[in-house]
Amino acid sequence: MYIVCALYHFTPFPDHAALRDPLLSLAKSNGVTGTLLLAKEGINGTIAGSRQGIDAMLAHIRALPGCADLDWKESTAADQPFARMKVKLKKEIVTLGQPDVDPRAKVGHYVEPQDWNDLIRSPDVALIDTRNEYEIAIGTFEGAIDPETTSFREFPAWWEANKERFHNKRIAMFCTGGIRCEKSTNYLLGLGVEDVYHLKGGILKYLEEVPQDDSTWQGECFVFDGRVSVGHGLTEGPHILCHACRRPILPEDTKRPEYEKGVSCHHCITETTDQDKARFREREKQIALAKTRGETHLGGETGV
Repeated sequence: MYIVCALYHFTPFPDHAALRDPLLSLAKSNGVTGTLLLAKEGINGTIAGSRQGIDAMLAHIRALPGCADLDWKESTAADQPFARMKVKLKKEIVTLGQPDVDPRAKVGHYVEPQDWNDLIRSPDVALIDTRNEYEIAIGTFEGAIDPETTSFREFPAWWEANKERFHNKRIAMFCTGGIRCEKSTNYLLGLGVEDVYHLKGGILKYLEEVPQDDSTWQGECFVFDGRVSVGHGLTEGPHILCHACRRPILPEDTKRPEYEKGVSCHHCITETTDQDKARFREREKQIALAKTRGETHLGGETGV
């Protein structure tokens, strides 16, 4: 059983690039895999490994400047959800594309998972899912608004186009692990929106702490690792990934005529050209050859 650890922390790193190699070295020496993102604004990522390995990584990260109060969320996976360790240097640890946004200055009101249902059931509350449409497609909270964005960077434009819908409403937002809402709530506060709330710990914390019988969550939660989705109690969900478009699909979707492993699924069959599909088939051939040599090609990005 592997420990899966999702974490993020906003703190200024004057030289974030210098943090990369020590993190990568420590992860490799402890058998930890996954993806960490480093930027001047902080750290974000999901890693997996043994209890000892995860503890070593967390101790190192908490010793970084400003990270002593790092918060993280843990779950488990039967199989290693990542094949290798990646530490990437980024401009933002979650990309909103708004240079004036600073979650360290001010964010919305945190709402504990056990208090979330009462808030979102209030008639004067507008509930907004800040995740991307392919994540929302497999699960969200009852009554949540889907902005139909393909990336978090599109959220500001969506808000500008729809803000009149939320006049005299309190705004409640949520995301997978909480990081997107740190930025989206700061963004709305900067625009003068006064009553802004977000789910502390994100969907993952809610699914961990709120019993299924009391839950207003519907479906599964997409996660950025080999498990693809999790449900109540953070148990592994049924979804697999289309490796052509990186969208979650169900096992029965592989029986559909649009599906070809690594090439297309019913979501993306019309989105790529014949040349793209030929390239994907060649990629699948190379992956199969690599597997015969004992290599693996499982990976994932992070968006907690």
